[in-house]
Amino acid sequence: MKKILTISSFFAIIAGIILVIGGVWGIFFTYKNITQEKIVTPADATISQQPVRGPFTLKAQADIIRKHVLATTGGKTYAEMSREDANRNLWITATTLTTALNLGILTYVFSGLILLFGCVSIWTGVIFYALRSRKNNFA
Repeated sequence: MKKILTISSFFAIIAGIILVIGGVWGIFFTYKNITQEKIVTPADATISQQPVRGPFTLKAQADIIRKHVLATTGGKTYAEMSREDANRNLWITATTLTTALNLGILTYVFSGLILLFGCVSIWTGVIFYALRSRKNNFA
């Protein structure tokens, strides 16, 4: 039992370190790529006139794009417009932009979960290692 706990603790800690590195890298990668676009939310956004950097400003920017497009199209979505309506192209552009912004939000969330799982894995490894050295009747 001691050997199993030792091996398990080693693998859990190594996996946790890899997950933590991956989560931190994902957050850094997303932040870096968003920052280089130099997007600033407009004055009428829920978070107004702020550089878009994190999930909250990403959401504010995506929401205001949709609001502006709906105002331009008279409240019609892409599917509600006729094929001859020139505003359909505006919807395609807006959909592309909001999809990119929403993917940034998902990347932050996913990276945060990976970081959390990494910490849990490291903690599990530490617990396994501590249990290894205790004299208990496991078997």
